[in-house]
Amino acid sequence: MALKRSSNVVWHGTGPKGSGAITTLSGALKDQPYSVNSRFQSEDGRAGTNPEELIAAAHASCFTMALAFALTNAGHEPKELRTSAVVSMDKQDIGWTITQIDLDVKGSVPNVTPEQFQTIAETAKKNCPISRALGGVSTITLSAQLA
Repeated sequence: MALKRSSNVVWHGTGPKGSGAITTLSGALKDQPYSVNSRFQSEDGRAGTNPEELIAAAHASCFTMALAFALTNAGHEPKELRTSAVVSMDKQDIGWTITQIDLDVKGSVPNVTPEQFQTIAETAKKNCPISRALGGVSTITLSAQLA
């Protein structure tokens, strides 16, 4: 049986002047506002969320969990993994397009070399479900460092 997760969005008004609210099944987001302003103008995030921020959160969390499992399966129990994800979107001929995602992970993992950590992290990046879902993104980079 397939796992299913859901979100609901309500949008009011036109594209340029309207606004919406996002609610997730878990309640992590409840009527979280978003709009053109929160997507394209408000760099500080105070105007609300945006789809790219949510993709960044989904990718960072999926990758980090995949990395934790991969490290554990390789016999290296992580103490802490901290990941940031930056989604870059550029206006192209076909319209706004996500062109790059940069993952940056720092880990506290006893008895693993930086080379082992990098190799395991690259495998986790390649194999996490969100990375596979975002296969159309031309560049997904990774910086993996032990803390």
